[in-house]
Amino acid sequence: MPLKQRNLVKEITLDMAENMGLIAKRCFTNATRATDRFHVQKLASEALQEIRIK
Repeated sequence: MPLKQRNLVKEITLDMAENMGLIAKRCFTNATRATDRFHVQKLASEALQEIRIK
């Protein structure tokens, strides 16, 4: 994707993988990065389940 088009991107939704965040930061410098809701909910659900088990 040409730099001119990448600079037009305003927001990117990502999972929580650090490598994807680094790629997005480098390739889409003007875009705001947001973690998608699914991965946040999954992480919270897993933490809650761990507390229930204990």
